[in-house]
Amino acid sequence: MVITMISILMIMLGYFLMLYGAVGFIQDKRLFSSAPKENLAVIPDRKERFKGAHVIGWVIVAIAVLLFIGAFALGIWDGARKDFEALQYFARFLIMLYGMEIYDIFFFDWYLLCRSNFFPHFYPETKGVVGPQMFGYNKKAHITHFIVYIPVCAALALCCEMLFS
Repeated sequence: MVITMISILMIMLGYFLMLYGAVGFIQDKRLFSSAPKENLAVIPDRKERFKGAHVIGWVIVAIAVLLFIGAFALGIWDGARKDFEALQYFARFLIMLYGMEIYDIFFFDWYLLCRSNFFPHFYPETKGVVGPQMFGYNKKAHITHFIVYIPVCAALALCCEMLFS
């Protein structure tokens, strides 16, 4: 369970770094496909905020991707070391992905989007657009993720059991 919790924390950090790199440094609207339409409408197309901002952003995003990969690699390695069966891998992966989704709902959507100054700090144009009224704008996507994660985790778990048993 400790490894699962460490993996979830790695995913949370990676998820935040991905958002921070994209919003704070890369600032390409194509990376904001899951953002509310109201926000996208007021966000201008920008060039680099300062020389090297895009490079810094992509380095941050690369670190985030490595954290995601590392979290799953850690979970798989520990499971192989402890001779996990498919059901144990499935539970670990499902807890990790559900943890990520819950983090997305409460930290990104409820706090960063609806309660903090995170987005208006980088995009002053969004002041007045973001706020508590935005919470739940993507509930259909979250429900879809919760459903899709089940077969994804099952497939991953079966692959791990076949590879490491």
